[in-house]
Amino acid sequence: MPEQDSASNVDVLIVGAGAAGMMCGIEAARRGRSVLLLDHSKNLAEKIRISGGGRCNFTNLNAKPENYLSRNPHFCRSALARYTPQHFIALLQKHNIGYHEKTLGQLFCDDGAEAIIGMLKSECDAAGVHWCMLCEVHKIHSPRRAEGSPHSGGVPTGLPLAGTREGPGERVRFHVSTSRGEFDATSLVIATGGLSIPRIGATPFGYHVAEQFGIPMTRLKPGLVPLSFAPEDWKPYAGLTGISLDAVVSYGKQLFRESILFTHRGLSGPAILQISSYWEPGQPLHINLLPDSGMAELFVQQRSSRMLLSNFLAQYLPKRFADVWCAQFADDKPLNQYADKELAVLAARLHDWQITPSGTLGYAKAEVTCGGVDTRALSSKTMECNDVPGLYFIGEVVDVTGQLGGYNLQWAWSSGYAAGHAV
Repeated sequence: MPEQDSASNVDVLIVGAGAAGMMCGIEAARRGRSVLLLDHSKNLAEKIRISGGGRCNFTNLNAKPENYLSRNPHFCRSALARYTPQHFIALLQKHNIGYHEKTLGQLFCDDGAEAIIGMLKSECDAAGVHWCMLCEVHKIHSPRRAEGSPHSGGVPTGLPLAGTREGPGERVRFHVSTSRGEFDATSLVIATGGLSIPRIGATPFGYHVAEQFGIPMTRLKPGLVPLSFAPEDWKPYAGLTGISLDAVVSYGKQLFRESILFTHRGLSGPAILQISSYWEPGQPLHINLLPDSGMAELFVQQRSSRMLLSNFLAQYLPKRFADVWCAQFADDKPLNQYADKELAVLAARLHDWQITPSGTLGYAKAEVTCGGVDTRALSSKTMECNDVPGLYFIGEVVDVTGQLGGYNLQWAWSSGYAAGHAV
């Protein structure tokens, strides 16, 4: 890819060279727009690189609006319809990149994440996208900012003030000062992601830009993240680290059936990561430990058995977990020594184990950031700000968060494509 430094005028300047940024750059450049991609990292697309444990879970065949969280749940509908999983699959096929389907519609790259990154770089090259890596953005402003603009007050984000527009529908030319020079662009696209996984370079930059231009934000929180418990509450279960079991985990109207994993600090595993995006602090989770077994009926059938409760449950649950669970909720005695009412209570608790996490493991362990730039301030067709013509937000920085399983990368492709055809 051609590197670009110092003073330059371009049609489209994209800050953030990840999944959404590259997709936007490719589509814009194909339309004949001059495009410059900036990124503060020396390594390209780290979020793609670690996706799916390095195997890159690049999309999900089942992607639909219902798989996304947002205060405006219909916002993602247009972009997802215009660029579908099948479109990205066609791109892989063009480059002869193999892939395979795992559970629940998840698609993984046969050759790992580097093949996907290489493909996107190749597409950028072919389209004529210019590149500027290891580039820190120092200042974003517009030389046409009018005095008395509603956004002319102090900016507490650390970013200098930028102007907006002088008249309804009138585009401004954005001026961006960086560690690699000065750049001017008609369209400015923010594709810098969220706060999750700061060790690979995540920063609040995109949110600061939104604040700078007066774009509203929704509440941020870690998503797809392990849940933690107070040490005194988790002490009985701390010795179960590494044990996993199939369960249905629910919170409110949301429920997920996948595995849960015990850790020394709490719970993880796909079902827990899924529900974490919906869970709110102080509220209990409901876990059906035996979704395929009617325990009330099984207890009735074994009413005269002399088998210890823990041994009976070990037929359906990991033995170590069965022992700990019985120690918490029942005297471990033969089934024939329990009253009918006791067995009914135990059956109900096995199908509805209620536990209340104390929190999450935070952005360091979160796969995504829930919340972000308020979608009510953006066009669902173009990702452009309604009140700042020429300014676009795409990908994770927007208040659209996918469930686990390739949905977030699909949102990156779809939102990047939508903006790329508008800038």
